Amino acid sequence: MLRAAIIGYGGMGKWHHEALRTQVPEIEVTGAYDVRPEANEEALANGLKAYGTAQEVFGDDEIDLVIIATPNDSHKDYILSGLRSGKHVVCEKPVVLSSADLQEIMAEAERSPGLFTIHQNRRWDKDFRIVKAILDEDAIGKPYFIESRVNGSSVFLHGWRDYKINGGGMLYDWGVHLIDQALQLIPERVTSVTAHLFNVHSKEVDDNVKLLLSFAGGTSMLLEVATNCFIPAPRWHVSGRDGTAVIYNWQCEGKIVQLADKNALKWESDIVYTAAGPTRTMAPRPVNTTVEKPLPHILDARGREYHRWSSADIYYHNLLEAIRGEAELLVKPEEALRVLQVIELAFESAEKGSGIACLI
Repeated sequence: MLRAAIIGYGGMGKWHHEALRTQVPEIEVTGAYDVRPEANEEALANGLKAYGTAQEVFGDDEIDLVIIATPNDSHKDYILSGLRSGKHVVCEKPVVLSSADLQEIMAEAERSPGLFTIHQNRRWDKDFRIVKAILDEDAIGKPYFIESRVNGSSVFLHGWRDYKINGGGMLYDWGVHLIDQALQLIPERVTSVTAHLFNVHSKEVDDNVKLLLSFAGGTSMLLEVATNCFIPAPRWHVSGRDGTAVIYNWQCEGKIVQLADKNALKWESDIVYTAAGPTRTMAPRPVNTTVEKPLPHILDARGREYHRWSSADIYYHNLLEAIRGEAELLVKPEEALRVLQVIELAFESAEKGSGIACLI
């Protein structure tokens, strides 16, 4: 039995508490600390010990694991303190706000008996796993352009996410997830980063993001995070050499359309009249030249239907296996380092107004 304490008992802190309580009986959350008195009172009401300071958490010999779910700017100091006290450390994303800070943490983790990992939970989202299955199964041929969008209409950012000093903004929030998913889908080096960051309603941080990544093998990905979009585009649109896949929404409604016979369509020399006017290039294909298929039905990593806590179940049981030396961590710090390097180039690209060549 591992005993855990949570630093930052807000929305995500309580999410970790409930996920572990319901899914991972091998980890018992026994305490929490938050800078807000009302959060500590809530921890007490939920049966936890409320620590007076973070240092009390790190100094408690009965605590094996520290889970950090505080605003982004405070992560670094908490992580370093946790590792220096010999604890295992799980930190919410983005792990820190710069690649240099993460490299400092990685060096400390090498010296610490505790394991260190980042909670990149959206690697186990069903929509993402469907896209990964489509690519792994070569269902539409080699992908050349992938669009990944999270379109919301809340307009305003909430709480500390609206402030630059706290590391707010959508690039550090949802952007981290979409970049991490992109790097998991395309196992090649990123060769260029082009970003457009918008402050539509927020005064201090980006609240809408458009990010174009180019990969060494020729694939490009468009990542979009919007908080001011009232007609959402599909969650995923994947273009491959031999077909197209679309996932329209979080309910994973969508389809695959494949070429039935690459040589079946031969246009005559006469003009083709379509709703787009006279064009052969954009004329609709005859139905017999394509095949429509449903999206693949996938199960979670335990072979079960996806449920609310699937990601927590998989993530934390992997952490336990890694602590016992039975498996590698599924989320490695060096993977988070690549994500941060892309984010840094995205900020630079937006500031300069041009794409930036790289090899990440």
